[in-house]
Amino acid sequence: MHIDILTLFPEMFQGPFTESMLKRAQAKQLLHIALHNIRDYATDKHHTTDDTPFGGGGGMVMKPEPLLAALEALRAAGSPVYLLSPQGRRFDQHMVGELAALPRFVLVCGRYEGVDERVRQLAITDEISIGDYVLT
Repeated sequence: MHIDILTLFPEMFQGPFTESMLKRAQAKQLLHIALHNIRDYATDKHHTTDDTPFGGGGGMVMKPEPLLAALEALRAAGSPVYLLSPQGRRFDQHMVGELAALPRFVLVCGRYEGVDERVRQLAITDEISIGDYVLT
């Protein structure tokens, strides 16, 4: 199984993914986790990843350009792309089984008030919610 994770904070994941069962699965080459910094795909001088919503509204959303560029660079043919968001399907044991059956998939970690709606329309296969709470 190959999991690509798109995030603004790849360093936050390195500890948990190098311990316990995940470490053993990777050592046995049963699992490969690749962390990708979304800022690496921003083209401006400051590697900007946020902007005001395209249709208006409060707050900031993740810009579509860096996310879509990252997905284009990473996406293996037919690999589903899942956005982690509060609006998604609840992550439960049934979904674990669905994901475990896939050879490869991409997880997009949202930030700010979410992602630009164009990203959802153009690139997201489904949305996953890990619970009714917000992590910072």
